[in-house]
Amino acid sequence: MPLRYAMCNEAFKGRPFDEVCKILREHGYAGIEIAPFTLAGDPLDVTPTERREYREIMAGEGIEFVGLHWILVSPMPIHVSTPDTGLRESSWQYVRNLVDLCADLAGNGPDNGVMVFGSPKQRSSTGGLTAEEATRNFVAGLAGVAPHAAERGVTILMEALPRSQSDVVNTIAEAAAIVKEIGSPGLRTMFDCHNTEDETEPHDELIEKYYDLIRHVHVNEMDGRHPGTGDYDFVRIFRALERLNYHRWVSLEAFDFEIGGERIASETIEYLKKQEELANG
Repeated sequence: MPLRYAMCNEAFKGRPFDEVCKILREHGYAGIEIAPFTLAGDPLDVTPTERREYREIMAGEGIEFVGLHWILVSPMPIHVSTPDTGLRESSWQYVRNLVDLCADLAGNGPDNGVMVFGSPKQRSSTGGLTAEEATRNFVAGLAGVAPHAAERGVTILMEALPRSQSDVVNTIAEAAAIVKEIGSPGLRTMFDCHNTEDETEPHDELIEKYYDLIRHVHVNEMDGRHPGTGDYDFVRIFRALERLNYHRWVSLEAFDFEIGGERIASETIEYLKKQEELANG
């Protein structure tokens, strides 16, 4: 079964949303993954009418809504593991409101997309807390918002980040343990090539080991550039996904936009499809 490719939209740097959807469709992508800050200075200011209009644009271009990522870029202070109880509670309320945005952009069906919870600056230890204390605050917050996500048909994805980015949840094993501890259908984990810096097992084996809890895949080079600009072994992980009959999204998330979003989109999908052919050959 062919992989389903999507792309994160912030690479297009302010180009109109309908134009981005059209570009993605023309280059062979089936989905769009949205960074909420690209929709409005404060994503929660996006009105119900505007949410419907975004749905209509995606439907009109034949592009599916995948979900949200870069979720805590906001004009207001946000930190989900801080010892400051007031700030922590308001931050988790913000996450809860983003769940509603995600569901509304999806159209309020049974499966209303994913929310990738990376946000290293907003989850790392602060205010004198140890990494373990910050992690417990983080877990408590996830446990509090996961039932609402499940109710709205949204899946929050606990993304492992390497120690170079955060001291809270650094490996897929740690993320999987949190998912199991909370035990909510509104919380799962994911695989991101760029964030595997601290992993010690081969990446295809990691995918197989935690496949039951993986709901999403981000592709990029280890340095954050788009696939094909480095030497990451995509064939190996594509073979694992094929063996496991993976049918969810493979989403391009690049961090270097210098050459422009359209060129990144074009070069990446051409490269990934060749890697997919090699994996299936």
